[in-house]
Amino acid sequence: MKRTTVLLAAIVFCVAGPVYALYLVNDRGDWPKSWPKELEPLRKQSRTLVGPEPLARHYAIRFTKRDEFESAWPHILDVNSKGAPLVLVRGPNFFLGNDRKAGVVIHCPPLGESDDPGKIELVVDGEIVDLNRIPLPADTPIIDERFKDAKNK
Repeated sequence: MKRTTVLLAAIVFCVAGPVYALYLVNDRGDWPKSWPKELEPLRKQSRTLVGPEPLARHYAIRFTKRDEFESAWPHILDVNSKGAPLVLVRGPNFFLGNDRKAGVVIHCPPLGESDDPGKIELVVDGEIVDLNRIPLPADTPIIDERFKDAKNK
């Protein structure tokens, strides 16, 4: 019986073939060098995800300190495209990874199309990213999705 089970499991594993990831992940912020130089120190604590289809780029900047976030915030806003929305979400966030609850995710089109973001997600936790402590741009559409899941429960 054990042999049959092991053989069956091996066959299923081999038949399944290779599994392809939906995203290519790099544990470093690989955003364009044309973005503000003040963001350079944040590359080490960031992630870059490329995918799924087409190969859109997603730059996730993780924050663990409020002052670090607040000093980076004006430079993150400098990256935002005119008319691109700022989306408020709560953590944990897939793009930030590891159940991180505070940060920024900058979504860009595939490489070669544009380095301008299509939208920026602000992952709000109320401590590190506190909306009462930062200015939100007046000329930018703000979409609040922090309570979207709570309505569906």
